[in-house]
Amino acid sequence: MTESVRESLNKGHIPVLLRESISLLSPADGRTYLDCTFGAGGHSRAILQSANCRVEALDRDPDAAVRAEEFKKEFGARFSFFERNFSQLDKQSTNGYAGVLMDLGVSSFQLDEGRRGFSILRDGPLDMRMNPNEGLSAKELIESLDEDSLAKILRDYGEEPRFRKVAKAVKEASQNGELNSTADLAQIVARAIGPAGRGMRINPATKTFQALRIAVNDELGEVERALPKAFDKLAPGGVLAVISFHSLEDRIVKRFFKKMAGRPVDSNDRSFVQDRVKLAELLTNKPVVAGAGEIEKNPRSRSAKLRAIRKL
Repeated sequence: MTESVRESLNKGHIPVLLRESISLLSPADGRTYLDCTFGAGGHSRAILQSANCRVEALDRDPDAAVRAEEFKKEFGARFSFFERNFSQLDKQSTNGYAGVLMDLGVSSFQLDEGRRGFSILRDGPLDMRMNPNEGLSAKELIESLDEDSLAKILRDYGEEPRFRKVAKAVKEASQNGELNSTADLAQIVARAIGPAGRGMRINPATKTFQALRIAVNDELGEVERALPKAFDKLAPGGVLAVISFHSLEDRIVKRFFKKMAGRPVDSNDRSFVQDRVKLAELLTNKPVVAGAGEIEKNPRSRSAKLRAIRKL
């Protein structure tokens, strides 16, 4: 176990696919790296401890900015933090990063603190915003949508097969003033589709929570906007590595990476070979996934997929 993994464990947060992502980035002395999703700082710490390099980190969560202050004390001028969405990485004055890392998962701090409104298991306000100072909360979003629009979000972002039944129940509860907390939402969904049965691995409200979180934070739009900006910011030979946690994110990453590598983006791609431009090489033909040992220590890593490309 590396020192960075050990320290993160001690702090109650385990960075996902840490060894694999650092191996792909291969930090080198004198180079600068961009951590687009600072979170608890596990990946940033590992990069800084791997070489005498610099790390610039981004996060839109104000809580992450507080944690970053400790990093500044520890690593000094080698570490810089910017409180912004990673889709705004083009505002960074640095050009020619040796590596850019995106960990698209929700941090353990966000999931484990009920006050943030992400957790099914811990009651709190129905918020779900990565940055609680901007945009609509999940409660406000539900109130602003009609039933059909809510059903579409549950279908498209949560891949919830009973999206119409859940949308109807949630809207009725909202209109009756019965939807104010995460516990309320979990109970409403469970009543609508039934509680978790024997052998079920996830809470019945998991897909609804995922769908609302994605919508509240425009997570897929963030990824789509950020990927080309990150690639542009890479130096030749630089690596772009992305860890995703559900199929919608992974599909966006996979298609973008294949396009940059001059390959068909999917089986339906009928573009002419001569029209494709190879700008990068794939470092991962298939996504890197967590091994049994990591999943045992950190069950949240089960759904993680790591992909990477190197800019030519």
